[in-house]
Amino acid sequence: MKIHFPLFLLTLAGLVFTAIKSSAQNQITIDNIWTNGTYNTKDVPGFRFMNDGRHYTTLENNYILQYDCTTGLLTDTVLDISRLHFENEHKTVQGYSFSDDESQLLLTTELESIYRRSTKSWHYIYNLNTKQLASLNDSGKQMHATFSPDGQKIAYVLANNLYLKDLTNSKTLQITFDGKYNSIINGSCDWVYEEEFTFTKAFEWSPDNRYIAYYRFDESAVKEFTMTNYTGELYPEYETFKYPKVGMENSKVSIHIYDTHQKMEKTVDRTSEPNGYIPRIKWSADPSMLCVFWMNRHQNHLEILLANAVTGKTTLLLNEDNKYYIDIDDNLIFLKGGKGFIRTSEQDGFNHIYHYDMDGNLKKQITSGEWEVTNFYGVDEKYQRIFYQTASVSPMEREIFSIAIDGGDKKQLTLQKGANGGQFSTTFDYFVLNHSTINSAPVYTVYDREGQLVRTLEDNNHTSVLQKEAGTQPVEFFSFTTSEGVDLNGYMIKPYNFDPAKKYPVFMTQYGGPGSQKVLDGWLGNDYWWYQSLAQQGYIVACVDNRGTGGRGEAFKKMTYLQLGHYETIDQIEAAKYLGSLPYSDAKRIGIFGWSYGGYMSSLCILQGNDVFNTAIAVAPVTNWKWYDSIYTERFMRDESENAKGYEENSPVNFADRLTGNYLLVHGNSDDNVHFQHSAEMAAALIKANKQFETYYYPNRNHGIRGDNARRHLYTKMTDFLNKNLLPENPVSFRNEPSKS
Repeated sequence: MKIHFPLFLLTLAGLVFTAIKSSAQNQITIDNIWTNGTYNTKDVPGFRFMNDGRHYTTLENNYILQYDCTTGLLTDTVLDISRLHFENEHKTVQGYSFSDDESQLLLTTELESIYRRSTKSWHYIYNLNTKQLASLNDSGKQMHATFSPDGQKIAYVLANNLYLKDLTNSKTLQITFDGKYNSIINGSCDWVYEEEFTFTKAFEWSPDNRYIAYYRFDESAVKEFTMTNYTGELYPEYETFKYPKVGMENSKVSIHIYDTHQKMEKTVDRTSEPNGYIPRIKWSADPSMLCVFWMNRHQNHLEILLANAVTGKTTLLLNEDNKYYIDIDDNLIFLKGGKGFIRTSEQDGFNHIYHYDMDGNLKKQITSGEWEVTNFYGVDEKYQRIFYQTASVSPMEREIFSIAIDGGDKKQLTLQKGANGGQFSTTFDYFVLNHSTINSAPVYTVYDREGQLVRTLEDNNHTSVLQKEAGTQPVEFFSFTTSEGVDLNGYMIKPYNFDPAKKYPVFMTQYGGPGSQKVLDGWLGNDYWWYQSLAQQGYIVACVDNRGTGGRGEAFKKMTYLQLGHYETIDQIEAAKYLGSLPYSDAKRIGIFGWSYGGYMSSLCILQGNDVFNTAIAVAPVTNWKWYDSIYTERFMRDESENAKGYEENSPVNFADRLTGNYLLVHGNSDDNVHFQHSAEMAAALIKANKQFETYYYPNRNHGIRGDNARRHLYTKMTDFLNKNLLPENPVSFRNEPSKS
């Protein structure tokens, strides 16, 4: 047969090209991860369930719209914001809330961030019946504006003072007068309460509308910290705020109850030690009794008190002691009719749900077992059921259950393996399920109270298409036993076109802080794509949860007490040795990365594990616990005078002379949380020890290092740093000599 060579060659070339193309991958780039949003998953809009438990509202394109959660159909346009006249200005509404009867809206505009959780903004009241719009206060931006339960009044904070506006006559009453910046705060939190007790609004309306209970912070004796912001002017701006560090003076905190009928205020008795904390207040089912949480400064003794709103006198409802510390949460529900209260506690070694009567006597431990209740969604009193999330199958999974208040008739509402989280409607008739795995993006669905699927809201199918186009590798879970006999869980991503006969560099990522979890069968967000990009470039990417992390009970979580960093570092070094022992790993090229507590850990690892780790990246790390805040640090370490050894032996700055590898130190110099001081002092210690390192600082950036290309810039640098120091084809840029001291 005669062969036409040109045609044959053309056909062969086409087949080769097709084969190459079919096995090729789309390169995952930093720009597509952090700038272009190529890999972003779709969230469902923020749900605000209506009183009927079936409908919800969302804010979309300057409309507040109402939908039926069972059908997804638009049922009402609650408000067309573009038709409103904000004093002859067009404003974009950034948030809203309803009065309890859903007849009025409180609209927020020109939102301004303060710290991690706190904001201030202009507020407007819109009456859905009269179609009237009114400003809350024209003299300055307000915080925490909140309707009274009957919708006739609004309480709010302005310039550290608490105010009350009567909507029936438009009159404003100033309740406190001593508020002053960096001195006295009424109705809002100081910095350390906001950060470590995770709330900002520090007042609560009583159920009968009569009383407002509020916090007063006297922070006048708290020492100040100053950050420098560079604005392009001749001189920088200095931002000074109160920040209590380890062992230093905290704010003096008191609780006050204002009677809106009598226009009088009572101070809640505080017979306990003045240096303790008041991490929560909550009105009981009796509108004349305020529940007050008091905790000692060591945070291992908790008293739940009931304060009389008329006299301010307190009685003890319940107390709890722990040989380590007690975590504070919002898991407390008072049942109607004086039938007691439901709360969670770790008192049996695992976090579980308990029912007490109003004398503080235990009626029933509702859940039990060697597993954790990881989220408490609430109580449906109509049907006498509790809804909650667990890690009952595995520490790496999450399930949703309901159970009767008497502990019977337990029902599992989610059957999918992976991470299941829920948002329940006001009546608990429906819930929005967020389900994902570590290899599949979130799917949002609506279920009924029996766990029956109603409909799908968002399936994020486009993510699986992107995964196929990029040739992403499956994230695989593994476990191993350390030399100390501890079983640890981890996950791993192998390189693209993995060849078990080759040796690959290892990139470890971790956080490691108390109660945290990184090894969880849930979607990793944008981090997933960065890790996959590293796998494309030839890395084994791995993560291991060390001792001290969550999901495995109190003993595992709290064993790091008084020596943060000690066991965690041992475990991460053991993890590196295990990974380095795998036949396809290059034990001489192991790097570790972390942010915040993770940066603290990566710093300790390259210093104390300098024979194991070649390279480390630390972003916004704690480098000495004495420079961090009082509430967090003392919860786990007590203060330095009580635990000098724990501080000395577990602070990276004390081991700078041990650096022998490649170290990248990164910080935002406007970080109000982990101050730039930590990295500056670490740099000084490394210089004193004559150790070479690389450093990047981000002017005017806070703990998250975002905005104006900051994330893109940072991840580009980190990727380049890893490639320069870990990839086999590249020689290491420098190696520090072992210390001769």
